[in-house]
Amino acid sequence: MSEILTAIERAQWQKPFLERHDLHEDYLAYAQQWFAPLSVAIKGHQSGARKPVLIAINGCQGSGKTTVCDYLRVDLEESHGLRVVSLSLDDFYLTRAERQELARVVHPLLSTRGVPGTHDMPLLRSTLAALLAQTSDAVEIPRFDKALDDRRPGSGVEVVSGDVDVVLLEGWCLGARGQTEAELAEPVNDLEACDDPDGKWRRYVNEVLLREFEPLYALVDLWVMLAAPSFDCVYQWRLEQEQKLASRSCGEGIMSASQLSRFIQFYERITRQCLAQLPGRSHYVYQLDQHRQVKGHQYCARPAL
Repeated sequence: MSEILTAIERAQWQKPFLERHDLHEDYLAYAQQWFAPLSVAIKGHQSGARKPVLIAINGCQGSGKTTVCDYLRVDLEESHGLRVVSLSLDDFYLTRAERQELARVVHPLLSTRGVPGTHDMPLLRSTLAALLAQTSDAVEIPRFDKALDDRRPGSGVEVVSGDVDVVLLEGWCLGARGQTEAELAEPVNDLEACDDPDGKWRRYVNEVLLREFEPLYALVDLWVMLAAPSFDCVYQWRLEQEQKLASRSCGEGIMSASQLSRFIQFYERITRQCLAQLPGRSHYVYQLDQHRQVKGHQYCARPAL
């Protein structure tokens, strides 16, 4: 009887999960193989810490980190009885008006969301501090609408109340560190060569990485990386992501193929850096193939953080 009840209970959260992400039910067996053990590890880490733990998940655009993050959230809640809050770095983008002002004052490329410098880092820090503080105060979680390219208004904000056991934070540039002047000198693509010939934009992005992102990493208890085979996969993966967004928003605010080709160049420098460096600085690394399927993983108890 208990096994039947367990199967029924699983079905209650599995079906909505699959529908949210437009996934076939085969994904559940895949996730059970690769990511359910990670839930067990997170549960063990949280039990030993006896405090809320922060799990950072890095993955390039389109790698599936949002789906994995949501699976971990639901599995930790339903299978392990933990209170979990899932955050995306994307939800902490500056508003469109704020980015337009930044573009006017600093550099025109900063009107495009994505790189460090286009996030509201004080809001992210205060949100994390409130969630990890073990208080009963209500915490507002912002949500960003990519189809509108703007933060959702007040009615779109999620409110979390009560103690939290685990905070999951996913983001494409989490874990990235600042580069040297020599590394910044040469452009990595046409966008940098043509739109940032003097390097002002990429140096500003680098300064924000050093000043705002790196200090945040001290809060992280476990690092997880979904490692793409190379940056070359990003375009196709991001194109599939845009097609999903289009189906949900009637095509409004969705990028064309040429717009997307330019857009991913904003992310290239830091993505290549993450692919080269983060495997050695992460506790759990999942190697993906070109179809975003895990082909292997590695665990390091004491990565070179």
